[in-house]
Amino acid sequence: MLNLVLFGPPGSGKGTQAAKLVKRYNLVHISTGDLFRREKKLNSPIWQEVQSYIDKGALAPDSITFRLLKAEMDKTPDAVGYILDGFPRNVNQASSLDRFLKEEGTEVSLLVELIVPDQEIISRITGRGKIEGRKDDQDPAIVQNRIDVYKSQTAPVADHYDLASKTKRIDGLGSIEEIFQRICTVLDTVAV
Repeated sequence: MLNLVLFGPPGSGKGTQAAKLVKRYNLVHISTGDLFRREKKLNSPIWQEVQSYIDKGALAPDSITFRLLKAEMDKTPDAVGYILDGFPRNVNQASSLDRFLKEEGTEVSLLVELIVPDQEIISRITGRGKIEGRKDDQDPAIVQNRIDVYKSQTAPVADHYDLASKTKRIDGLGSIEEIFQRICTVLDTVAV
């Protein structure tokens, strides 16, 4: 089973590359952000539980994320592997993910980190913000803050998996196809 953590700062191209990787490797793409947005849209009991934490100014506990992750994985028991996008977001979550996957009889195979300079990320996100009309994405200061939060809280996850020789850093500059080929070159060497 190939379990890939697709990793990088906001605007690094994770979603774009995930869609291409799903087709090439027949993997199931799981975006925790998408899972939470779906639950919110349904106003499900899980979302109501999440909302109770938000109302107190707190983050939802990781246990809720893992319930959603397990439910999503249970929908595809014959999957050859998964692409995790947007999770784990910190080293604590990475350790919890490792334990969770071990209980499921598997593990993270590889973390692929897309390396993109800050200025390129700001350019990509502000450009997308103008096209989509998202005001928060149009403000370079807000985008820089998101990059800073990524660097301080999320980037250490790559080091966590690097300790187990499971992190591969990929140049995230170039055309979508060039970046995709770089990722495939790495994935093709991983035993499925």
